[in-house]
Amino acid sequence: MRFEYLKILAIGSLLLANGQLSLVKGQEHVVPFTYGDMDQWVVREIHESGIIGGNTKHLYELGPTDTIVGNTAYKNRGGSPWANSNVMAKVAGVVKTNTSVFPEERGDGWCARLETRMESVKVFGLVDIEVVAAGSLFLGSVHEPIKGTKNPQAMLNSGVAFSKKPKALRFDYKVKLAPEKDRIRSTGFSRKSTVAGQDSIAAILFLQKRWEDKEGNIYAKRVGTMVQRYTESTDGWTNDATYPILYGDISHHPEYKPYMQIQVEERYALNSRGESVPIQEIGWAEEDEMPTHLILQFTSSHGGAYIGSPGNTMWIDNVELIY
Repeated sequence: MRFEYLKILAIGSLLLANGQLSLVKGQEHVVPFTYGDMDQWVVREIHESGIIGGNTKHLYELGPTDTIVGNTAYKNRGGSPWANSNVMAKVAGVVKTNTSVFPEERGDGWCARLETRMESVKVFGLVDIEVVAAGSLFLGSVHEPIKGTKNPQAMLNSGVAFSKKPKALRFDYKVKLAPEKDRIRSTGFSRKSTVAGQDSIAAILFLQKRWEDKEGNIYAKRVGTMVQRYTESTDGWTNDATYPILYGDISHHPEYKPYMQIQVEERYALNSRGESVPIQEIGWAEEDEMPTHLILQFTSSHGGAYIGSPGNTMWIDNVELIY
């Protein structure tokens, strides 16, 4: 899809969820995310290196409608808080892309489609590397160009500054689950292997209270938690799906699941020195504590980097916070 096929909307961009504008519906205050209606996209036209075929590929980013031609590293535009798993890598001078998040028409507007795919690199027409790439849409940024496959989380700046306590997360979605009962692990540098357990699609929201020590390490306590996993395909769209955010220590809450635990996976952020360091989540915050950061992620596979079931797909639209 190129820029000329995208509809340029006349409406102004929505404010980030930590901003000032909200809509009142009954007793609710509904605060849309900037670009959370998924109607505006930046199209990036990237030319991959000749040794791997020299193809022209398109990457898509949520932001003010535009087209960027050329192999330039991307930085969030127009105040967009969103990043995704569409990336440009440059390893040993070879430029390669991955695209697993796409704009898709929905009614008079657009939505985001997240796919788990097998991404391959061919050198002189032969398959050299094949990896599992999940579609992921999240608040934060990516450190482009990607320079290798080791420690991919360190290439992401996870979360945005945020200091409020919403009641719930709301969005429209539909999902399609691959039929396989086990997942594939393929890093490109080892043989494919099977990971026990069916893949699932996930929406993840964490509110954290972060701080940094004098060595530049980042620590966090968990203030708020919302994790929703999807294990069955839906029959069309579910609109205005609303998921409460639970505060404080929820380890004994009836809705608590093991995948809501502290430090369920390692995420990274930039410290005050501009270094990408792990966010060391060390415990639950008190229920009345205020957050400093918001993590929000939608992903087509739940198992982390290079693990998933190709074919898993999630569609997302109209992401809002409810107060």
